Amino acid sequence: MRGLALLVFLAGPAAAEVRFEDRSNALPTHVYDGGWEHFVGGGVAVFDCNGDGLPEIFAAGGENPARLFLNRGGFAFEEAPLPELTGVTGAYPLDLDGDGTLDLYVMRAGPNVALKGGWDCGFTDWTASWRLEGGDGWTTAFTAWVEPGDDRPTLAIGNYVDRDDPEGPFGTCDTHRILRPTEMKVYPRDRMAGPVRLQGVWSGTELSPGFCSLSMLAAEDARGRMTLRISNDRHYYVRGGAEQMWDIEEQRFLGPEDGWEGPQLWGMGIASRDLNGDGADEVMLTSMGDQLLQIAEGDGYVAAPFEMGTTAHRPHLGDDGRPSTGWHAEFGDVDNDGRPDLFIAKGNVDQMPGNAMEDPNSLLMQEAGGTFREVAGEAGVAAVARSRGAALADFDGDGRLDLVVVNRRAPMGLWRNVSDAGGFVTVEVVPRRIGGRVELRTATGMQSQQVTVGGGHAGGSALPLHFGIGEAAGAEVRFVSPDGRVGDWREVTAGGQLVLNAGG
Repeated sequence: MRGLALLVFLAGPAAAEVRFEDRSNALPTHVYDGGWEHFVGGGVAVFDCNGDGLPEIFAAGGENPARLFLNRGGFAFEEAPLPELTGVTGAYPLDLDGDGTLDLYVMRAGPNVALKGGWDCGFTDWTASWRLEGGDGWTTAFTAWVEPGDDRPTLAIGNYVDRDDPEGPFGTCDTHRILRPTEMKVYPRDRMAGPVRLQGVWSGTELSPGFCSLSMLAAEDARGRMTLRISNDRHYYVRGGAEQMWDIEEQRFLGPEDGWEGPQLWGMGIASRDLNGDGADEVMLTSMGDQLLQIAEGDGYVAAPFEMGTTAHRPHLGDDGRPSTGWHAEFGDVDNDGRPDLFIAKGNVDQMPGNAMEDPNSLLMQEAGGTFREVAGEAGVAAVARSRGAALADFDGDGRLDLVVVNRRAPMGLWRNVSDAGGFVTVEVVPRRIGGRVELRTATGMQSQQVTVGGGHAGGSALPLHFGIGEAAGAEVRFVSPDGRVGDWREVTAGGQLVLNAGG
């Protein structure tokens, strides 16, 4: 059975000591702040917007302006000009108009904004030019996928509480929007305008019911079908509310007749990763109290046993025994041993007395038997600020995943990974074909990662895929396209980057 295979994963090299160095002072001081509309959100987007191979950081600010920090190398960051945007809950990087340049979809408590990416990390508000519905809701979730025959993404916009409902906030969850590309207008170039300008147009439809979503992820599910997963906050559930799955091809919510009975959580964030090399992603759902890892088994999911060590349900440091509150979750191979690990950002909503106030972030290392071990304290990343969004990314190009965290009412955190790690490779899919899967194999087994936009909590990354390969001298890699076409295996040596054509 596929789920049981997770506990007998092939043994790799012995676990190395994981250590991070606090480099938070490398970032200009920035705080995600605000009233009740910013208890949630606080996302961070990480992507390379100037082509130098080093990731930049876009951070939501809530009532403070959002900010963009350019990566100048050696853990030196400087602020870049950005249209002034307040009310920002988070953002996701993706190519909205198909021109090969990363743009930003910016979520807000208020009208959302689409920023078109330009030369050297210049961004311009193109919401009106692209005729993208900004809405006026309280947007807290986002994901995207590409429909067959389209060259631009379809967008899913997830809203939280209906701020205009006088009966709110309890029981007043808002509905969501699906925005589909409908046409592309091409303007002729002239001597002054420069390259041809592309203007996209999207049409919107409502997706309901909504149960106060805090994360969305469009990805291939255990059935092998592209599915929109929606994680919802039970605190505001209306009758029948639960985690939702929406079949993208059939455009309908799955139910018990499909083998899906969504768990009821205080759902905050989603992370998806193939943990055992079988080509199907496991899914982590963060929550207040137990974090739920769903193991892909057959055409559905089973809850991970407590013994796997993934519930992270209480603070692992200090004497506060009340439940944890999990937000952003992200898988990444922190020690490059070939086994994905898991970071969970934690923090009380504000002053919720039933949950822990001193709630350190979690770093769960996957061990050779498929179980996970908490190491955040000894690794140096167990911060107790009210964390929200986060990202694992190699900020200095040394092949080790570093960490950035956005906190509510506290400055951001940034840590450099200085672990004695194993070998790695990175794989860039060009164009970045959402819904495809990269497969990698070494003598110790298979790994795979999907190319997705969404998940996490209020923010995500658009970077080459990072794989740890332990002591292997290299690996073989191939791309499986969204329509199932399988590319040829290609070799890459340890420490190298491979560029894969999305056509195979």
